[in-house]
Amino acid sequence: MSTALPPCPQPEEPLDETPVLVQLGAGADEPCLRADAARNRARLLDAAARLVAEHGAAGVTMEAVAAAAKVGKGTVFRRFGDRTGLLTALLDHAEKKFQAAFLSGPAPLGPGAPPVERLRAFGCAALRRAADDLELQLAAEPCPDRRFVVPARRVRYGHVVMLLRQAVPDADCEILAQTLMGYLEPALIHHLTRQCKMPMERLQEGWYDLVARVTCTKQPG
Repeated sequence: MSTALPPCPQPEEPLDETPVLVQLGAGADEPCLRADAARNRARLLDAAARLVAEHGAAGVTMEAVAAAAKVGKGTVFRRFGDRTGLLTALLDHAEKKFQAAFLSGPAPLGPGAPPVERLRAFGCAALRRAADDLELQLAAEPCPDRRFVVPARRVRYGHVVMLLRQAVPDADCEILAQTLMGYLEPALIHHLTRQCKMPMERLQEGWYDLVARVTCTKQPG
């Protein structure tokens, strides 16, 4: 006898256009840092950025950052928690700029364009965003039990759900949003561009095609 599956919990996504910038890491208390703590944090991030520039993301360890910043290793752990926290802090500034662009920037990425146009623009911008910091994003990839619940991804996911509800209100927009988000995962972008040698233009055309199929619309051009 079959057993009915329990209902999935409803996703917690924003359903309006209210701009809410969410940091990648656990830096919500950053505005309240004492001046000396803020300077130390900036010093550590500067050291980590230099290591990325010189050795790539693989060269960024807690020990290496502590040595480059001339502080104890415990200081780095207290500020960022672990290596993933440090790497996500490095990505935080660019992520907040991206969030601002799709939440409140000019159309078609921001409000003011039809939802399908915004979906097309969102995917292309996310692909470029991933390509710019691909190695760092891969190194900062959360473990499986955190991957889908980190705040920055939830903001992106909620945005895609909102646009899908406007474009295809009768569809299962939560599932479709996960499908679209899967296309934008850094690991897949790395595989397609670095291992399969696909140009970014092909990935963008693939995104247009996926959005067209999901929303039952025609590709642009």
